[in-house]
Amino acid sequence: MANVSVYNMEGEQAGTLELSDVVFGAPVNEHLVHLAVVQYLANQRQGTQKAKTRSEVSGGGKKPWRQKGTGHARQGSIRAPQWKGGGVVFAPVPRDYSFKMNKKEKKAALRSALSDALANDRLIVLDELKFDEIKTKAFVKVMNNLNVEKGLVVLEENDPKVVMSARNVADIQTTLTNNLCTYDIMKAKKVVLTKEAVAKIEEVFA
Repeated sequence: MANVSVYNMEGEQAGTLELSDVVFGAPVNEHLVHLAVVQYLANQRQGTQKAKTRSEVSGGGKKPWRQKGTGHARQGSIRAPQWKGGGVVFAPVPRDYSFKMNKKEKKAALRSALSDALANDRLIVLDELKFDEIKTKAFVKVMNNLNVEKGLVVLEENDPKVVMSARNVADIQTTLTNNLCTYDIMKAKKVVLTKEAVAKIEEVFA
């Protein structure tokens, strides 16, 4: 088991914590991490892009000129793709880009992402993260104490004071353990976990 330092909100070391090798010391499966990231991005796509084909564009029912004898190339409709205002040849249509991953694959990808964060010194464990009031300045001070600029803060349970305090901080995202995904971990330069969040993750993803 890996021993990591536990920090308080002032950025000072407040102890150590043993992390489970099953979750934080797993071999990094790059293929599954890539697949999880692609799936997340694909599932965010609305898929509402639409353009009209020649059969859907209005007008053009009459042949522009007779087939032969005009000196022009033969034409059947002014709404053919080569005409201005004509239809699109292979027009995009609304579609669903999402696809599924197996639960085991998702868990393995998440373990790989967390293990990669620990191996590359991108993981920070906090003893607790609590505020008496909603205060963005207080949250920024904690992030500065931990030298976190672009990061992901993972909480075990929804704390409105923490979430609201972090809402307007650029490049800082908060999430809960049950919403944790591989994409968010890989995107963040630093992943900040509370001790409660670590315990929950080890319980669920072990």
